Amino acid sequence: MPEIPSQLAVGDIETDVIIVGAGITGAIIADVMTEVGFDVALVDRRGPVRGSTVATTALIQFELDTPLFKLAEQIGTERAQRMWKRSKRAVDSLARRVEGIACDWQTRPALYLAGNLLDVTGLRGEAQARQNIGLSADFIDARQLQEAYGIAKDGAIRSQGNGEANPILLAAGLIRRALARGAALYYPVEITDLREDLDSVIAHSKDDIAFKARTLIYATGYELADIVPRQGSRVISTWALATAPQPDRLWPTHCQMWEAADPYLYLRTTPDGRVIAGGEDEDFSNAQVRDALIGEKTAAIQRKLRALLPQIDTEADFAWTGSFGVSDSSMPSIGLIPGKSRSYAVRAFGGNGIVFSMIAAEVLRGFLRGPPDPDADLFAFA
Repeated sequence: MPEIPSQLAVGDIETDVIIVGAGITGAIIADVMTEVGFDVALVDRRGPVRGSTVATTALIQFELDTPLFKLAEQIGTERAQRMWKRSKRAVDSLARRVEGIACDWQTRPALYLAGNLLDVTGLRGEAQARQNIGLSADFIDARQLQEAYGIAKDGAIRSQGNGEANPILLAAGLIRRALARGAALYYPVEITDLREDLDSVIAHSKDDIAFKARTLIYATGYELADIVPRQGSRVISTWALATAPQPDRLWPTHCQMWEAADPYLYLRTTPDGRVIAGGEDEDFSNAQVRDALIGEKTAAIQRKLRALLPQIDTEADFAWTGSFGVSDSSMPSIGLIPGKSRSYAVRAFGGNGIVFSMIAAEVLRGFLRGPPDPDADLFAFA
């Protein structure tokens, strides 16, 4: 874990913005808030860059878990199109933001492969829906897929402009940059009580330290504070593996891949030639049950990876599991906590969590400094 300087909370602390949670979401928000001049206190009950941040496989894609045409059926065409376009802009914003941070950032194309959720007809329609709003999306048929990538599938959507990174180095680099601008990091600090008055919010820690600020932002991933709404969301367990380095066996362009399937497989490469693959998601029960399934789920991922890319050595150098939140619509929630006037929360749920965190930072910047973000209405808590 990269070394990140912290401070010891020994007395009451005043600042502009308190950010609760020092994972990737809190890191991006802290970087954006300090960039526009806010004093920031970043607090975490464990420490920086822990929790689900270390488990993410960091496929930083603008493609949402819910296809564009299906999301349009759920929330309306205009809102679905805005959401997809905003997701693409967020990937571009993040690519610019990571400049100067050594986090193995790479811009990659992606393949969305036919599966049991979308067949060739569905993929063609989805590609057209994306093209209609100016997004990168080319349908390629089975022959083209085999010739270009050596993959035996009925078809795929090929897109350009996604990203990937080492999530630990990314979060640590953003936090260090926020600290260099004057932010303070405090841990272990667990916020247990929150109250608001006319011009401030006061958060008390378990150790009875008072943090006073104009604004508080919960950025704690799926581990939601009691006052943050949970409706329309649930917690999912996922599993992943990393192979040994094998650069000579990798596929052309090192594109990211994921399946239009349930359960699905997703994969990418690393700078040293490993393959990271994951999936086999299921509802979270408890950490012990989740962890006990690592062997079984790893074997299932290996079977799928071997079938998709027979040339790959699927033996796992590392295998791990983690949990994350998902929403019914695959969209995040960003905004004021219902009933509060100075306390905000971010539910950057789903497979696009890092992208949603970038959107959250921009939306919150609009709330706190202006101008108002034009898409803020998409993400408000009900």
